[in-house]
Amino acid sequence: MTPINEVAYDRHRLRQWLTRTARADGLPRRDLFALLAAAGMATALPTGTAYAADGPDPAAPAAAGPGIVKPLPPEWFTVRGTNAETNFPALRGTGYHTPVDRFFVRNHTSTPRLAEADWRLRLWGSGLRGSVDYARAIELDLAALRRLPAHTHTAAIECAGNGRSFYASQQGRPVPGTAWTLGGIGVARWRGARLADVLHRAGLRREAVDVLPRGLDDPYVSGGVDFGRVRRPLPVAKALDDVLLAYEMNGEPLGPDHGAPVRLVVPSWVGIASIKWVGDIEVATQPLYSPWNTEFYRLFGPDYPDGGSPPLTRQTLKSAFELPFGARLAPRVTHRLPGRSWSGAGGVRRVEVSTDGGANWRRARLRDEPRRDGWVRWSVDWRPAGPGSVELLARASDTAGRTQPDRAIFNTQGYLFDAVVRHPVTVG
Repeated sequence: MTPINEVAYDRHRLRQWLTRTARADGLPRRDLFALLAAAGMATALPTGTAYAADGPDPAAPAAAGPGIVKPLPPEWFTVRGTNAETNFPALRGTGYHTPVDRFFVRNHTSTPRLAEADWRLRLWGSGLRGSVDYARAIELDLAALRRLPAHTHTAAIECAGNGRSFYASQQGRPVPGTAWTLGGIGVARWRGARLADVLHRAGLRREAVDVLPRGLDDPYVSGGVDFGRVRRPLPVAKALDDVLLAYEMNGEPLGPDHGAPVRLVVPSWVGIASIKWVGDIEVATQPLYSPWNTEFYRLFGPDYPDGGSPPLTRQTLKSAFELPFGARLAPRVTHRLPGRSWSGAGGVRRVEVSTDGGANWRRARLRDEPRRDGWVRWSVDWRPAGPGSVELLARASDTAGRTQPDRAIFNTQGYLFDAVVRHPVTVG
């Protein structure tokens, strides 16, 4: 499969919109202008089209309870609105794959409880032969999906806002939304059918360009605006590459909080692409838009074009210690400092650690080979000489040639924080 040129693809989608061959599903009018401005293609638009009202960042925590099914012991999780962040120290000693009971939860509303016997996946749209509208959708139940060739893929899923809180705490630039530290990520062994196999069996047309999966959770409502169920388009090239319709996680059936009965797994891309509780997939011969790739999950700010960046795709580069923030360590004792690093662009090939706030760096010992779509575990030994407050730092470099910077480029919704995180500990 030829690698996707994501910027070129986005521009191609915008050109299709201008020629009236694209369709929006709940796209606010001002966001269409923003998309056009971002690509330098602003022009007069046809009138008479209905656009949904604007809405705030969907990562903002809800006032209601979390609506999460599985237990959330405080030593493992920090509850943030409708979400539960994994406390990174809870991963120490758990192995490469994140245990299901410690895997973070990102919900826009609340976890639905769906019966496997009632679940159906409906495929429809102009990009399929004979199923051009929802009324003529092709249906698969779980048994039919399981009869397709099964594939297993180890991959991380990470919220685009993971690390958001550090824009404020490290860079003095507060942003709205869920104040994740670094625990909005988990790595699991996913098993399911390849989306490519399902699309081909459903009659994929050569002219198809976009695939739009939609979840079965409750519609997302914010600021009095009903944005509908969570949905976000993928280019057909990505859908045919490595995307799974997963029904197992770490060798067990998916749990409700992680998308049961079936979810999408889109390796290396921001977590919003991996739609949970998937119920229908539209396949179109024109590019599709939704609020989740126009209003949300794009980069806005002084370092980006006035209309914002293209929709987010690949994740960025991060490192985390498996230690509590503010951990107390004894002086003149050798401590093993463990952690994990990951990248959406390729495997992590090197991790460096500083135990003096960045004045000096040394290589950490990697426990895993660089692996696409996953992370590496690492450790470094440290014997602090005396009492005091210390900032530990870890920075990773990946096979794409990137290294974590000292500062992340600011954006107003706090996505893709990639700077080295200053991790305070106390010796004494």
